[in-house]
Amino acid sequence: MEAFNVAYEKRLAAEREAPVQPRKPLERFKVWLATPRPSPVMVWTPVQLGTFLDYAAPDRLYALYHLIAFRGLRRGEACGARWIDGELDEGLLATTKQLTNVGREVKEGSPKTESSDAVVALDKVTVAVLRAHKARQNEERLAWGSAWTDTGRIFTRGDGSELTPDWVSEHFERLAFAAGLPPIRLHDLRHGAATLSLAAGNDMKTTSAMLRHSSVSITADLYTTVLPEVAREAAEASAVLVPRAVAVGEASQTGGLPTVSHLGGRRPADLVGSRKPQVDPEVGE
Repeated sequence: MEAFNVAYEKRLAAEREAPVQPRKPLERFKVWLATPRPSPVMVWTPVQLGTFLDYAAPDRLYALYHLIAFRGLRRGEACGARWIDGELDEGLLATTKQLTNVGREVKEGSPKTESSDAVVALDKVTVAVLRAHKARQNEERLAWGSAWTDTGRIFTRGDGSELTPDWVSEHFERLAFAAGLPPIRLHDLRHGAATLSLAAGNDMKTTSAMLRHSSVSITADLYTTVLPEVAREAAEASAVLVPRAVAVGEASQTGGLPTVSHLGGRRPADLVGSRKPQVDPEVGE
């Protein structure tokens, strides 16, 4: 993350020195997107994830990003989720459908793998978030009246029609940029959910079940590198197992990855405009 921040600042400085200056602050977003990431797979630290969720809380799709971040759904599974697939009183959500982009069209299909067609357990906070989202959706339904499109999806456009998965990713990127965070893919929120699960003390089998992998070995292969907090705790636990007659030094106090922000002293609103009520750009397209 720190490497990305350095690269981004260099590109931004080069832009400021260019003969022709960009007229819109939004050009910084384009530089942010174009800056190469140090790794194809990156996850935010818990502090960074909290920053994103706090910023995105007023957004009408907040519940979708929350669901992916904490329960590890894939993008297409979240977009394809239906209210009939959920039992909020029981804290359960079945992932039976997914939406994918096929050219300019959106297609409904089965989950990615056979093991992906399963039931995901929902924590109390996520259930509360989904209930709040449902209340907002009901308000939108009343506002649209007969023009409302009843797809039965949990997450939709403002008029009830289906989301475009690619647009959901683009919207995520804009929120992350506005929150002053380094870029990650929307799919990386799923990776982050796995590392959070491990950091919370869940074993690999429990985490694998949450992700609906076909085997624990797949999960273990993907997440051999976890959050710094987990690695540090494991290292310190190992040190305790070795009896020593002489105490040399002290346990490491190194914290996790630093919080990286390209905002400096600027407010997010200075970069992407003032915080106004969300308007769904896809409605009417």
